[in-house]
Amino acid sequence: MGYTFAEITLRNALDGWESELMEEPKNRQKTVQALVDTGAHWLVVSEELRRELGLKIVGEKRVSLADNTKIICPRTGLVEIHWKDRCAVQSALVVPERPNVLLGVWPLEEMDLIVDPVRQELKGRHGDDWIMYI
Repeated sequence: MGYTFAEITLRNALDGWESELMEEPKNRQKTVQALVDTGAHWLVVSEELRRELGLKIVGEKRVSLADNTKIICPRTGLVEIHWKDRCAVQSALVVPERPNVLLGVWPLEEMDLIVDPVRQELKGRHGDDWIMYI
């Protein structure tokens, strides 16, 4: 089994709300290759990407990295995570010196996605139907 990557688009979720109040609406977004990490819970971004998207720091979380190192990471405001026709809206964690984006299980759950380890790709848990459980 190898690594699974997915092309996702990240967008500052507040841009849509604030755009009506601004003379020049913002639409800060970026399409990236994310490492799909079923061992992680959160969306993880670099400080550089956080700045590029204009995401505000709204708090912090104490987290455990894969090597069991404990660190405190900044937590951002809301980010829209788009994959094909699906979208999740969640906070992200900013991990220092993180070279790539990690897509954890919480956004995968919200978008009703699973990892196909044989093909090393994401797919809908229910095929093309996006089913949310309430």
